[in-house]
Amino acid sequence: MATDLAEKAKEAFIDDHFELAVELLTQAIDLNPKNAVLYADRAQANIKLSNYTEAVADANRAIELDQALAKAYLRKGIACIKLEEYETAKAALESGASLAPGEPRFTNLIKECNDRIAEETADIPIKENVVPSDVSAKDVQPVNDLSNPVIETSARPKYRHEFYQKPEEVVVTIFAKGIPKNSVAVDFGEQILSLSIAVPGEDIYHFQPRLFGKIIPAKCRYEVLSTKVEIRLAKAESVHWTSLEFSKESIVPQMANVSSVAGAERPSYPSSKPKRVDWDKLEAQVKKEEKEEKLDGDAALNKFFRDIYQDADEDTRKAMSKSFVESNGTVLSTNWKEVGSKKVEGSPPDGMEVKKWEY
Repeated sequence: MATDLAEKAKEAFIDDHFELAVELLTQAIDLNPKNAVLYADRAQANIKLSNYTEAVADANRAIELDQALAKAYLRKGIACIKLEEYETAKAALESGASLAPGEPRFTNLIKECNDRIAEETADIPIKENVVPSDVSAKDVQPVNDLSNPVIETSARPKYRHEFYQKPEEVVVTIFAKGIPKNSVAVDFGEQILSLSIAVPGEDIYHFQPRLFGKIIPAKCRYEVLSTKVEIRLAKAESVHWTSLEFSKESIVPQMANVSSVAGAERPSYPSSKPKRVDWDKLEAQVKKEEKEEKLDGDAALNKFFRDIYQDADEDTRKAMSKSFVESNGTVLSTNWKEVGSKKVEGSPPDGMEVKKWEY
């Protein structure tokens, strides 16, 4: 029965009925869940539908079941290229090339990955190139569609998941109770998490999000516990993830250079706290303005006497203060020897008389 469904799926694929092919292959997998070829063929149908994360998951499952199936590595490589996961694609393709020596499709795709990796490293915009894709379950033909795919996850609501993060890692928890360890398969890409739970007698659960940021696959790990599957993703950069999954609207914040921030101007914020006043600077400014100020009349005279007092010695200042106070402002002497030993009498201008203030 599974074989008949696989043949019908192949016919549907040839007729470009890719959705039907996926549906028929899914039915065949339900009947024969250990058949690696069925997963590899469904991966190719998913590639045609631009379901690249699903294609990666199918290819991973095929590789788990048959590590010598070269086309499973090929299809994983193609799907990862579509997702711009060039390092992951290259690793898969190199594994497949070792199983099919001399196969030009692997050679061409590995070269494509090397070119893309070099362009990314040099920060050069990626030019349009042709990426091959299969046309049937056996043969591979080139396709020209390199447009950015819309990534959708096929995770069913069978298991709930959540995540939290630390500066250096993201911890994803899949709440799956009593799952055997050998039923869980997890694979890590540069920016892909691929998890599948295959419990006998149940539909396979897939969770393949394209992640918010890049990770370091070699440092990622997972653990199957009695009530959950805990996955630890090592961040490639210490940035805050605003969500677990990538979207076109997602903006990954750049890491701050601590040394440059320390010397940079601090941001200012509105505050009710009074601003600090540089009194030394203010005094210097006032003195400068006073020196440059042009006065006349009494104002000029007062400034003249003020300047004398400011630059005078102690005896001169005492003489000026004593004479001015005792004469009710009519005498201003700078000779302390003359006014220091006696009271200074008032000396009003002609036509005026001195009057004492009464308090």
